[in-house]
Amino acid sequence: MKNEVITKESLAPKIVKLIISAPEIAAKAEPGHFVVVRLDETAERIPLTLADFEPNQGTITLIIQEIGQSTAKINQMKVGDSFLDILGPLGTPYPVQGSKRVVGIAGGLGAAPLYPKLKALKKKGNEIITILGALRQDLLIYEAELRAVSEQLIITTDDGSYGQQGLVTKPLEEILKTKQVDEVLAIGPLPMMEACCQITKQFGIKTLVSLNAVMVDGTGMCGGCRVKINGENKFCCVDGPTFDGLAVDFNELRHRQRYYQAEERAAYQTEQGAKESCRCRVN
Repeated sequence: MKNEVITKESLAPKIVKLIISAPEIAAKAEPGHFVVVRLDETAERIPLTLADFEPNQGTITLIIQEIGQSTAKINQMKVGDSFLDILGPLGTPYPVQGSKRVVGIAGGLGAAPLYPKLKALKKKGNEIITILGALRQDLLIYEAELRAVSEQLIITTDDGSYGQQGLVTKPLEEILKTKQVDEVLAIGPLPMMEACCQITKQFGIKTLVSLNAVMVDGTGMCGGCRVKINGENKFCCVDGPTFDGLAVDFNELRHRQRYYQAEERAAYQTEQGAKESCRCRVN
């Protein structure tokens, strides 16, 4: 059935992997594309970058982290459940070129959207060095997938529970000091991407990032995902989500990302309170 959950897997606390039947989207998907999902008629529309796609099987892979009311409901889906609708593929594909040495950097959930890009680069004959970081070991995802497409995989955790202790920026700087690198591709939290860009700027390295500005319709009509690139307004949904990281106004993007935090937090707390109340009545 279209938009049906084929498999569901828990990757880490509050992070779920869903493989979904979506043959029309899978047939046209490219690395860097995203979709907008809606669980039911009352649900908000959520943009999610494709973590993988299989045209022959007619499936797409989405990774969802529970951070609010809507993502909590999605992560409660079971195999056989279906989304009301999935719109895509959307956005501008990541430009895949060959004969380069590329450093891919993933922070936390950024490992999922990084994977299809590195897989495509590997297929083109590029040399891939990957840095995968997370707060702690149990929050690392896609280690095996990224290792499979990388000549070298470096893992960092903030608490030192796995791999090197520290931030992804430390091995990045060490690599740039010792190797010729043609491109850096960084995907993760805004502070991480900004920190990576500050380092690569010193070396004059082309740096691409994937931005996740607040989005409503996903087709460029609402203007909600506006970002400033080299002082010009661009839209994540139609011009991105991949942009030149050295041209991004991270300060403005940070401000825009905080617009609806209070409302999202209140809705999530209400949902969790209702679940807890129901649990108490059952017990």
